[in-house]
This record gives sequence, structure tokens and C-alpha cells, in this order.
Amino acid sequence: MERTNRPAVDRLDLRLLDLLQRRGALSVAEVASLTRLSSTTCWRRIQQLEQAGIIKARVALLDRVALGLDVTIFAHVKLATTGRDAIAEFEAAIRDRGEVLECYTLTGEWDFLLKIVTRNIKAFEAFYLDHLSRIPCVRAVNSSVAVTVIKESTALPLNV
Repeated sequence: MERTNRPAVDRLDLRLLDLLQRRGALSVAEVASLTRLSSTTCWRRIQQLEQAGIIKARVALLDRVALGLDVTIFAHVKLATTGRDAIAEFEAAIRDRGEVLECYTLTGEWDFLLKIVTRNIKAFEAFYLDHLSRIPCVRAVNSSVAVTVIKESTALPLNV
């Protein structure tokens, strides 16, 4: 079994991470108080988690609908060929597209799954016609429009 070079994360780290992922706007002093740590110890632990890459970024989560981004599309993409060059070409073509929030490689019938957010269906159509369908290695795209959000979360299940 291959071992990864992950830093050890203890129970206190998990408590800090859970609190930060659910209430990221808290100050270090507030996090320290809620975890019963000194501010210095809390700050040091958070810095270590950031340096280790466990905390990738601190962001504000925005309400897409309040900002007029009313349409979410999940698009399955099939490439004409799945060699390294075609995969790299596709990844480069969509990596900097703001409409594409997430992109995953898949096993099975489809090669990629994209989560795309646009203002409306016309904006998605423009993205599809002007960009996605013009990527040379793309053979097929099967898109589904999300109708209702049942659950949407960024919090990982840390079981603390």
C-alpha cells in the first residue's frame, strides 16, 4: 500500500477545521474562544494547517441566485480520444472559464463532468456554442439543467 506524505491531523485540528469551514468569518480570537485555546496557539495551528495545504483558501460563499446567476447545468463530456494530449487540451480549454465551477474526470461512459453556472439558458447556449462545442477533442456533450437545489454544501464530513 502506497503511503502519502500527509501531515498528522489530530482531534483539535479537526475541531478547528470544522469550525472554520462552517463559520469562516470568525476572527482568530473567536475561534480560540470557541475551541478553548489561547489566541496564539489557535493562530499557530491555523497557520500550520494553511502551510500544510489542508486549508486551501478562505473565501466568502456567495448566493448565486441573488447575483443573477440563475442556471446550473451539469454537463457530461465525451472526448474523441482519451490520450494524455486530448485530456490536457480539454483541461486547458476549460480551466480558466468562469462559468465552469467544477470539473471532474470520470470512469465509465463519459470522460468529464462539469458544473456550469450562467445567468440564464441563453448564456449557457452561448458558452456551449462559442466555447465548449468548439474544443477540437470534444466528441459529445450531454447537459442537464438543475431545477431545484435540495442540498448544497462546501463542508466536509469531519465527524467531530
